[in-house]
Amino acid sequence: MPIGRQLASTAKEVSRAFGEALADAGGSEHVWLILLALKTRENANQRALAAAVGIQGATLTHHLNGMEESGLVRRRRDPRNRRIQVVELTAEGDAAFHRMRAAAVAFDERLRGDLSDDDLECVGAVLARLRANVARES
Repeated sequence: MPIGRQLASTAKEVSRAFGEALADAGGSEHVWLILLALKTRENANQRALAAAVGIQGATLTHHLNGMEESGLVRRRRDPRNRRIQVVELTAEGDAAFHRMRAAAVAFDERLRGDLSDDDLECVGAVLARLRANVARES
């Protein structure tokens, strides 16, 4: 099997398994990434949050609507600039973050399995070389 196809197949399977682990903890990859970004930023506005998570503003709004309905986040206008929406974690959002973080840590341990530190270093180096091989020229 060509390396590109093997890499794509592996990435798809790992992503599927990670999604299942997060779902078992009551979340999804997008919810996890948004909660993680909120935990590492104070007073995150929607534009900065979209950039941090790597999704378009409209997609983020869709996810935030659902998260707000579930009680995970709240949005408020920035008093210094009423056009900006600030997103904050609620207590339930903080609890969801901790549940999903535990699931992510457990998944990482499962993914690493019986790989040694040398194996992991080698995998990281090979992945970095593959990225460099296909990186766009600036």
